[in-house]
Amino acid sequence: MNEAFVTRAQETLAKDTSTVPEFWQNKYRTEAAKNWDKFYNRNATNFFKDRHWTDREFEELRPGHTFSEQKPVLLEIGCGVGNFIWPVLKSNPDLKIFACDFSPRAVRYVQANENYSEDRCYAFVCDITKDRLADTIPPHSVDIVSAIFVFSALPPEKQAAAVANIVEILKPGGRILFRDYGMYDLAQLRFKSGHKLEDNLYVRQDGTLSYYFSTHRLQELFVEHGGLLELENDYTIKRLVNAKKNIDSERIFVQAKFQAPIDTEPIDLAFAGTRIADTSLTDQKPNTDMDTC
Repeated sequence: MNEAFVTRAQETLAKDTSTVPEFWQNKYRTEAAKNWDKFYNRNATNFFKDRHWTDREFEELRPGHTFSEQKPVLLEIGCGVGNFIWPVLKSNPDLKIFACDFSPRAVRYVQANENYSEDRCYAFVCDITKDRLADTIPPHSVDIVSAIFVFSALPPEKQAAAVANIVEILKPGGRILFRDYGMYDLAQLRFKSGHKLEDNLYVRQDGTLSYYFSTHRLQELFVEHGGLLELENDYTIKRLVNAKKNIDSERIFVQAKFQAPIDTEPIDLAFAGTRIADTSLTDQKPNTDMDTC
């Protein structure tokens, strides 16, 4: 991504100076789970495609990786109707998956799938911004946490609490695999006036939220607040071409890996400070030097 593109994107976003009224902002923020439940009521299992690409992007999901010396345990947060679960379970027969979502309807779709078996997959309802994962999963017992297009659905002020919640169940040396929408993504630039709640946070027509991340924001959440080690944290650009619709543009995502320290003390301290830190964390101005993407 070159400097000229970043400048044009910033100019486009700067034109939208209006924000959603406070009443509606509060409603969208507090009813995130409810709006996603309505989404799955309308779309059932037909909206998202299965994610067959995840083991190409994240080697940790492949059979024979270091974590496979013993049967690895994975937690998928924001599992939806299982589009991540089924391809990974098929390609990695040793994997055990916990899967959670704050939409009860989505979790029921996972449980009703013909491939669902609690021997290999246990799905449960959980709002990771307030429901303690360790009430269902033993602390420090999970090798891998996948966070694929899920944090963008959370209000920014609740994201730090979600990180601390995840960190509590992560093994020493365990990893978080993260992919989500990046700043200046095509979807962000296409929002019309009247959908912006704050910088980088928007509401879709159906009431669901969409946040667009900078790599700085990820570092703030997972390293500075969560006490994790940063293994990867960068922008990923995918070219989108559709001649029929005259589309030739770039999708911008953030992709990252974070690892829990081998010493569990920093993890315990990070979780202990959640009740204070989750309300004080603020999103600083993002780093716009994206030439290395």
